[in-house]
Amino acid sequence: MRQFTTRDLSKDIGDVTAAVGREPVVLTRHGKPRFVLMSYEHYEKMRAGGDPRRGHRASEMPEENKQLFAAAIDRLANGEGYDADP
Repeated sequence: MRQFTTRDLSKDIGDVTAAVGREPVVLTRHGKPRFVLMSYEHYEKMRAGGDPRRGHRASEMPEENKQLFAAAIDRLANGEGYDADP
């Protein structure tokens, strides 16, 4: 996710809005993340639950995800790398 400062927003709004059109961006203030800007379309998808990405605690992770996660950990432990096919 790209980052801009709040100063960038006021000075280079065209660059910031162009980036927001592609993906959400973080606005920082005093070196700390303060805001996230995103397109209205992306916001609506998130609101409607259309974004399939989900975060889970390991204890709450669906069984299917646990199996995929464990397989990926095993591949990395065997030195197969991130892009190795299952």
